Amino acid sequence: TQVMNEGWATFWHYTLLNTLYDQGGLSDGFMLEFLQSHTNVVFQPPYNSPYYSGINPYALGFAMWRDIRRICEEPTDEDREWFPQIAGSDWRETFDFAMQNFKDESFIAQYLSPRLMREFKFFSVLDDDTRKKLQIEAIHNEAGYRALRRQLSEQYDLGRREPNIQVWNVDLRGDRSLTLRHFAHQRRPLDESSSRVVEHLATLWGFPVRLERQNANGTVDLVLERRQDKRATPVRPLSP
Repeated sequence: TQVMNEGWATFWHYTLLNTLYDQGGLSDGFMLEFLQSHTNVVFQPPYNSPYYSGINPYALGFAMWRDIRRICEEPTDEDREWFPQIAGSDWRETFDFAMQNFKDESFIAQYLSPRLMREFKFFSVLDDDTRKKLQIEAIHNEAGYRALRRQLSEQYDLGRREPNIQVWNVDLRGDRSLTLRHFAHQRRPLDESSSRVVEHLATLWGFPVRLERQNANGTVDLVLERRQDKRATPVRPLSP
């Protein structure tokens, strides 16, 4: 829950300090120092910036919590259409419900508003390895809002971010080899570090370890094999 937690922390830090400042409890110098630090934390570089490394979870989380409060306190017609259950409601109760019932993936799918998509200038790129060119699949407009929200939420789905590798077979009556099977998602190959992981696993297991990949069409490729007397070497090049 990185987006939710980091956003929650920055939202309350910002809100509490501004409340104390408005009540005369903090000096101008302190607030200027805080605002400089806060701005750096929640800064979102544009996609074409050399400093861009993805969506800043602090920026997205902070913006979403502030936007939820805005929807509760000052909803627009667009907000009432997209969020009829929370528009005009008590923002503290809405916050409590969101924190207790959602994680990053579902939080974004439930609460990311068209207004924020416009402010962040979100767009979606279709990067298909079977195509020669990239395709802009959706932008921040009426036709693209739901697709953008769905695709962004999927990026925080651990089931999609982490490889699905399962223990497939243990040959107890033979060479005691351990076979792992990777169920590839959208033809994504494993990271290069997988060879080192297999080596470490073979050292711990003490017998041969094989890593297979099951493709979308049901075929299975032997990707890597580690034996005690050999270094880990690819059996064959990975094919799409």
